[in-house]
Amino acid sequence: MMRTWLDRQLKKFGMNPPALLRQPTGGAPSALSPSSSSTAPATPASHTHARQIRLGSELVSYQLRRSRRRSIGFLINAEGLHVTAPTHASITHIEQALQEKQRWILTKLQEVLAHVAPPKVEWADGVQFPFLGQNLTLQIRADAPRNALFDAAACTLTVRPLADASKHGDQIRRWMQARAEGLFAQRLALYAQQLGVTYSSFGLSSARTRWGSCSSQGKIRLNWRLMHFDLRLIDYVIAHELAHLREMNHSPRFWREVGSIFPDYANARAELKQQAAALRGFF
Repeated sequence: MMRTWLDRQLKKFGMNPPALLRQPTGGAPSALSPSSSSTAPATPASHTHARQIRLGSELVSYQLRRSRRRSIGFLINAEGLHVTAPTHASITHIEQALQEKQRWILTKLQEVLAHVAPPKVEWADGVQFPFLGQNLTLQIRADAPRNALFDAAACTLTVRPLADASKHGDQIRRWMQARAEGLFAQRLALYAQQLGVTYSSFGLSSARTRWGSCSSQGKIRLNWRLMHFDLRLIDYVIAHELAHLREMNHSPRFWREVGSIFPDYANARAELKQQAAALRGFF
């Protein structure tokens, strides 16, 4: 589910998803299809063949190459997983080796993916970007009002053209930050009341690695980029930070506090981690 969502989002924003973890498309064979049996024809030496295998919950694409080597070898780089196997090795034997190394493979693929920098979004007329779980379409119109015009029904944001077109991203960021302040303050008040706590102050953050923070003095900071996600995930982060006013740790007692006001925190936590990868390249 994670890669399907991520690939779809990256393609919508004009990015090519890295060929690291891919869901099957069209009639491509998977590890569970009949074409993956040990009777499948061997790949000719010095030629590569694209295959897929399910490792844990992920469907992983890999390039298989046959050679005269005696053992099965693995290589992971920015292009994905490469497997080199003896010419006589069956597909079943190769996939058994992949299953045995699945933890290492998935870990290394994620590490490589984290260092693959996607191209920056070009903020041109018609480009789409995520806002509160939806894709907004940017409209650049000379007759637009002075302030950005948001049309929720049409999922559009209309702005005036700028002399420096590269500054449209800055304009959209400021627009999103302004809305983040109002929305976050509202949701903080709601969940603070439910939990029976009081925070001393609230501010926006632009951190690259943290969605929120809470100090021992009760100062809460929330990353404005949360506005890319739907309200449910924003609420999870807010509940998380408010729970730190009771427990400044991540002990079982802390998670009980989170669960008392946001019962579905485990699923939301996993979804936030998965979806965050699609935001690389924005702002």
